[in-house]
Amino acid sequence: MSLLITPTELADGMQTGIKTTLLASMWLPGPEDAGFEYYRGKHIPNSIFCDPARALAAAPSSKLGRNPLPDPVVLQKWFERWGLNDKHRVVVYDGGRGLMAARAWWILTWAGVPDVRILDGGLAAWIKEGRRHAGGPGNLPQKCTLRVNPGQLPVATIDEVKNFDGLLLDVREENRFQGRKERLDLKAGHIPGAVNLPTRRLTREDHTLRSPEEIRAEFEAVGMDDPTKVIIYSGSGLHSALAVEAMHHAGMPGAAVYIGGWSQWCATPSNPVATTV
Repeated sequence: MSLLITPTELADGMQTGIKTTLLASMWLPGPEDAGFEYYRGKHIPNSIFCDPARALAAAPSSKLGRNPLPDPVVLQKWFERWGLNDKHRVVVYDGGRGLMAARAWWILTWAGVPDVRILDGGLAAWIKEGRRHAGGPGNLPQKCTLRVNPGQLPVATIDEVKNFDGLLLDVREENRFQGRKERLDLKAGHIPGAVNLPTRRLTREDHTLRSPEEIRAEFEAVGMDDPTKVIIYSGSGLHSALAVEAMHHAGMPGAAVYIGGWSQWCATPSNPVATTV
């Protein structure tokens, strides 16, 4: 089973009756409802709105980071709101660079949803193929039959990161890793011992994932020989979800995500910070 699905495959499946729950994981900076307003203006027909900030993360804090894992009780309410059903596959997409779709895929898979796919290239790829889009509040959900079962993907805590002797991979942009620029978190730099592989090296200009062979080469170039001995982090768990998505696409599952990421690490003054400037 492929992790990715193309617009043609999605459209053909829906036309031939493949049972699909389609989630639009939409977020925009600005007011809390900016993502929903974007969704309401333009989305793939039959999709249901997923609010990444409210559904896929708990409240941000200096102790946990900007996008902590969601409370399973709260996530279950979203399962019911979306009508996640064990007879339906779930396809997630977003309207941007794939980060919100990756987060949705990672959280839903972590929570035990058995069949989650990602629309490669998102809404832009769908529209590029000339397929119609819709406006309005979206579809009504089906009956929910799935229960949140957290822990189905590996997660690393800050203490585990501190005692880790494998490959610690920072997937933020070079300038943030190097300590040249930081607009989102309290300090610039990276966790000592980490190596850098920006997620832009894993995607094409249209935000589709590169081939499995190209992705494997990128990870091997930074020293990966066993994905189960890798911890990935980013600022708050978005880019790291995209990196894990790429690894699964390339047949390399098993890497853990340090969800707290740089936003949690740098919030504690006693934690060491490395730079290359």
